[in-house]
Amino acid sequence: MARRQRKIPMVRKTNYGQLHHALGPQSVLSEDNVSQIHENALRVLQELGISILLPEARELLKSAGAQVWDHMVHFPRDMVENALQTAPKRYTMRAPAPEKDQEIYLGRQLFASSGGCPNAYDRIRGRRPGNLESYREAIQLQQSFDIIHKLSPAPEPQDVPIHLRHLAMVETQIANADKALAIYARGRAQVDQMFELIQSALGLTEDEFRANPYCSTVINTNSPRLIDNPMAQGLIDFARAGQLTIVTPFCLAGAMAPITVAGALTLQHAEALAGITLAQTASAGAPVMYGGFGSNVDMKSGAPAFGTPTHMQMTLGSGQLARHIGLPWRSAAGAASNTHDMQAASENTMAIMATAMAQATLTLHTAGWLEGGLTFGYEKFINDIEVLQTLGHFSKGVDQNAAAMSLDPITEVMPGGHFFETGQTMERYGSEFYDPLVADLSNFGTWEAAGSVPSQERATSLWQARLAEFTPPAGCEDRLGRMAARLAQMREAGGAPILD
Repeated sequence: MARRQRKIPMVRKTNYGQLHHALGPQSVLSEDNVSQIHENALRVLQELGISILLPEARELLKSAGAQVWDHMVHFPRDMVENALQTAPKRYTMRAPAPEKDQEIYLGRQLFASSGGCPNAYDRIRGRRPGNLESYREAIQLQQSFDIIHKLSPAPEPQDVPIHLRHLAMVETQIANADKALAIYARGRAQVDQMFELIQSALGLTEDEFRANPYCSTVINTNSPRLIDNPMAQGLIDFARAGQLTIVTPFCLAGAMAPITVAGALTLQHAEALAGITLAQTASAGAPVMYGGFGSNVDMKSGAPAFGTPTHMQMTLGSGQLARHIGLPWRSAAGAASNTHDMQAASENTMAIMATAMAQATLTLHTAGWLEGGLTFGYEKFINDIEVLQTLGHFSKGVDQNAAAMSLDPITEVMPGGHFFETGQTMERYGSEFYDPLVADLSNFGTWEAAGSVPSQERATSLWQARLAEFTPPAGCEDRLGRMAARLAQMREAGGAPILD
């Protein structure tokens, strides 16, 4: 049967911009063992230490009371405890559009798309290295759905030279979106240029910029127990500028971390505390987010696995540790599957469910992540958005007002009747239930008559339609204009090198 062209559904207004967790946090560890993991992590920091490659960071920590031998830094217990006291428990993540600001604290529920992917894939153009076109399209897709609360920098535009790439990435975000910005920490020279451009675009004084985080970066430790030059530099520079560092060890049990969940969480916790302590030493009160991105490896191949029982257990344990120290925290979804298939969907969905059970404040890599983060998938992005919107609708809670609790609808319907035409149904039929984005809820006959279009094809039509109709939000042109002259000067001067 020849397939008919699928009609793209009308874009309905959603309201997922400000979410809170609807369920209480779940636990996988006893409270005694959470305390024990925290104590063990403090012992790791004090007795075994962390390798920090950046001399400036070592000197800063040494002046604050750490003991330093060569590149190893040993953190006294009271130094870490003081850092946890000064780290803010609540702050506002600012966006170019004030209505997109997000309050950050335990209990909030925020989602971000795929980060760090070097490649892109869709059913039309296939798998390819990320370029500026795919990066721009990904930013536009992230802007198009309010269930995505902040931007993520992927797929990376590899067709732009590395000394200029940071400029292109900031420009693309400013030109196409009004959500909270995300940048890479690849050395002070690049970071300073991006800070200056953001400040110019948003019309901020230096004091206004430093007063609130207007951008964020993810700080990944090199597990086990190492913080490299650009990450240490990023912790210092972002803290001193009042910008947000999301301190996230990437601990894969059995490879870069002990094979047990408790052991992997101990290492993760120690590394995260080391990063938070460095940031607070650089500037007490600087906004930080505790990070946990832990899973296991496949012991046959050594490849990372996602959506596994271990991934879910480490997510739940990370939530318990974050609540133990009282800080908002970041988790992650993701998929190891090499293609957009049932494996990819189940891995990502199980991981997202774990973040809901653990009450993650911010979850990254929720939409589009394939191949363990090597590829941003357009169709997968759309189908992952469906999962996120379903969870977002759930998180809005159950209507318990007088009209919802009323007996009137039951009174209206005789035994054996139906509720399609009650006053309550007629009033609410367009808004009561979640309206699917890509799912087809028609019966087999209707689906077959429409061309038997599977989910992947429906997703292709949707991302194509969103990009075709995309218009930058109000204010983008003005913000871009304010930074244009300085951006051109930076490009003319050759941009900035990265820090090795």
